[in-house]
Amino acid sequence: MKNYKKINVANDARTELHDSLQLTGAEISVNNLPAGASVPFVHYHKKNEEIYFITGGKGKAIVDGDTIELSSGDWLRISPAARRQFFAAPNEGISYVCIQVRENSLEEYTADDATIEK
Repeated sequence: MKNYKKINVANDARTELHDSLQLTGAEISVNNLPAGASVPFVHYHKKNEEIYFITGGKGKAIVDGDTIELSSGDWLRISPAARRQFFAAPNEGISYVCIQVRENSLEEYTADDATIEK
């Protein structure tokens, strides 16, 4: 068995990577909302924070009643208990990656967790 897995993600509305990449420590989804569309529900989490990276387009998130304008290149972190919903701009779609991990679970950063071979 190899120590890596590679896949290619199409422009589907939503692709969750936990099964296809056999993820064990995070949930990652790739999302594409067409112009004027929205995620059809408000949601929150019990334990997991979400980190969003806007890869293209424009839109907004409503988080606990606050409207946050989003555009390509933006990063947004939302705590588990915050109520959230995402919307594409009326004339332009929005694409984003959502990384979901357990809040306060990061024990070591890159330099502390890496082993450099000589």
